[in-house]
Amino acid sequence: MKKISIYILAVVTMFAATSCNDFIEVEPEGVIDENLAMENPEKMVTSAYAMLGDCWYSYPFNLWPYGDVASDDCLKGGSGTTDTGYHPMEIWSTLTSTPGEFDELWYRLYCAVSRCNRALVSVEEYGEAKLGAETARQREAEVRFLRAHFYFKLVTMFRQIPWIDEEVYKNNTQEQTRNDEFTYEQLFQKIIDDFKMGYDVLPAEQADGGRVNKIAAASYLAKCYLTLAWGDGYEATNGVAHINQDYMKKVVEYTATVKASKYGYLEDFGDIFLPEYKNSKESIFAVQCSDYKDDNTTFGRANWSNMLNGCWGIWSCGWDFHKPSQNLVSAFKTKDGLPDFENFDKEIAYPVNGKPTAQKWDPRLFHTVGMPTFPYKYEAEYTMTKANSRTPNTYGYYTSMKEVPQRSKGETYNSPWQAFAMNDYVFRFSDVMLMRAEALIETGNLQEARTIINDIRQRAKNSVEKHIQYAADQCDIALYPESYFQDKETARKCLQWERRLELAMENGRYFDLRRWGIASKTLNAYFEKEMNDVYDGQTYAQYLKDAHYTAGKNEFYPVPYNQMYYVPGLYTQNKGY
Repeated sequence: MKKISIYILAVVTMFAATSCNDFIEVEPEGVIDENLAMENPEKMVTSAYAMLGDCWYSYPFNLWPYGDVASDDCLKGGSGTTDTGYHPMEIWSTLTSTPGEFDELWYRLYCAVSRCNRALVSVEEYGEAKLGAETARQREAEVRFLRAHFYFKLVTMFRQIPWIDEEVYKNNTQEQTRNDEFTYEQLFQKIIDDFKMGYDVLPAEQADGGRVNKIAAASYLAKCYLTLAWGDGYEATNGVAHINQDYMKKVVEYTATVKASKYGYLEDFGDIFLPEYKNSKESIFAVQCSDYKDDNTTFGRANWSNMLNGCWGIWSCGWDFHKPSQNLVSAFKTKDGLPDFENFDKEIAYPVNGKPTAQKWDPRLFHTVGMPTFPYKYEAEYTMTKANSRTPNTYGYYTSMKEVPQRSKGETYNSPWQAFAMNDYVFRFSDVMLMRAEALIETGNLQEARTIINDIRQRAKNSVEKHIQYAADQCDIALYPESYFQDKETARKCLQWERRLELAMENGRYFDLRRWGIASKTLNAYFEKEMNDVYDGQTYAQYLKDAHYTAGKNEFYPVPYNQMYYVPGLYTQNKGY
């Protein structure tokens, strides 16, 4: 054996000695020289934009497992509680820092930040010479907007994060940058500074579709200030008692810019979630996705965040994740056309196609939730049945519809996974106007807030004839009378309900509950009710008996285990974990 080993070593040594120059001279394929890349600022900016859609179901940049599954709007779905690592997010009680999904999301978002930092350095060094001063300044503002977009997601998720900017990149001190260097508010101020440059420099309209603009920056600035206006994110120091009026006034200021822009309410609520309307006047900022037939590529630029979220048996690979809860369906109940605030979840009810009852519903239910007996996404030839649920004894029979196209349009990619060319809305007009209404209520302008909310309800009222005529006799929605907006408490309840109905299954419900300081109260009451769900004799969601949300801990997700120990001692864990 020893002789054989010596012989092999000799041959390898001889080969290396005679061939090493050949290896050295071979140019690597599929690799871009960094210096050459940095000399092309326009392409570096494009590479930063490309990160917007560089997502996957295990690290979805739209955060649906963390904003919806973690809330009272949604059950995880799939083949059971062990399908993916998202089950702890829906019961909270078993949540730790170890799920690989946390680590992947953190890593990928920082990859996006890194792209932005490199692009900023490229624009700084070569932008003026190669693009001209004005264009270079605009590209810098665009990239700083993009960096702030990714950082907003990081701080929303993990709170204590390291701030790695272009100076850290230039000095190569990423692994010396702590995550407790800045407070929560200081991190937000850095994010705000980046968005503010976008607001100050960018035009209200861009010639190139998909580029960020002043109105998108105004929307994000409003979102940042609205988040800070309620407190520091932890329930003990968040909520009505901690409202910062100056920040609320900033929300009013920046949403006024959006209100005066070219954007507006799309006439029919259902059209917002059809691909042919994805860049309508409703869309202020969206991650752009495409179909291969549109961009002449092999597979198109699919929305990989939502690839699990197709209805079982309807799509070729419908994995049946992102399942609306009974609590959400019940929230669409109306009484004399208005929400039934106090009694909506007292009894389980759901509409059945062609069998109207005394119970009426907000029309947006039929645009948001797929239900047995009803056409799937308005198409009668694809009417849903109970067979279109993968594990009804665990997750029930409802399915999400907003993030998918109509079945007749087909998938963008369908083997071995499905994916769709649906844009991911970051901001749509009604979202921003509801942020405005929220700030108006807290600053005392209740009647303007009522006008905004009623405009949105009127649009919902008008959204029956075109797509959901089959449910017309089950719908009833009315506008709020002045009496509901005579005091902040009642007006606040109307606003919070409206955000839930208008933006249901759009990935933000949990973050709303946290901002308002009512997550523990809302979610623990929801767990008590939802674990007793029954649909047509089938019980489900009983796993929620193990669910519990702990205030003072669960408000933010833990810093991922792998990140904590990649450079030992560098990062501090969020409290409670």
